[in-house]
Amino acid sequence: MSKYKVDITGLNTNEIKVLTNEEMTTLFTRYQQGDLHAKEELINGNLKLVLSILRSFNKNDTNLDDLFQVGVIGLIKAIDNFDLSYGLKLSTYAVPLIIGEIKRYLRDNTALRVSRSIKDLAYQIIKFKDDYTVTYGIEPTSEIISKSLGIDEYRIAYALDALKDPASLFEPIYNDGGDTIYLFDQIADSKDQNNDQDMMISLRKALLKIKEREKTILIERFIMGRTQMEIACNMGISQAQVSRIEKNAISHVRKLIK
Repeated sequence: MSKYKVDITGLNTNEIKVLTNEEMTTLFTRYQQGDLHAKEELINGNLKLVLSILRSFNKNDTNLDDLFQVGVIGLIKAIDNFDLSYGLKLSTYAVPLIIGEIKRYLRDNTALRVSRSIKDLAYQIIKFKDDYTVTYGIEPTSEIISKSLGIDEYRIAYALDALKDPASLFEPIYNDGGDTIYLFDQIADSKDQNNDQDMMISLRKALLKIKEREKTILIERFIMGRTQMEIACNMGISQAQVSRIEKNAISHVRKLIK
């Protein structure tokens, strides 16, 4: 079994060399002077970075050999565009590019048919996000994307959601240490509309009773569809704080609607 829990055909992952910072700097200097052998050494010396990222995609049905090749393309792009004057480690610069290449490959090979206009819009958004992340080191919020591209925020979420892989009805979506909530638990039952209306009334009343910050985070997370990182940036707090407040808010709402 590979140390990185990713088996790539014809590659012994335990024998891949890892470059030191000093070796990396020397090789980049040589490569930027036209030494293509130095570029090859840089690629081979950073393959474990690609492998470490592939662990996040281990549950995907796509052949990992294919994803590895795609990830290496992202690594090569990072090496070609990296500049020592950035003051960053190559890994910091390369990770978003590698993940972007893999996600783009998975989107392009999805079994679902998405209209060309929505797909083009999604790719426009994704390209902006990739460029912004490379430039500023963080992902842009929906608000930044909306203002920069002149697109309503709901269209941003709609376009990106259209390219997501289909989810299993039995996919777990929440677990607070007790019973697991699965996706099918959240699907509305048209035969039980009265109970749904009662639940909505109870939910509205509960939201009026919790703290304003808790209510804001719940609305942004589950109605606006923003990520914890986006909310953290907007509110000027850490993602860990957003996660904690969100968890407390859900707990408070549950108690109030029982």
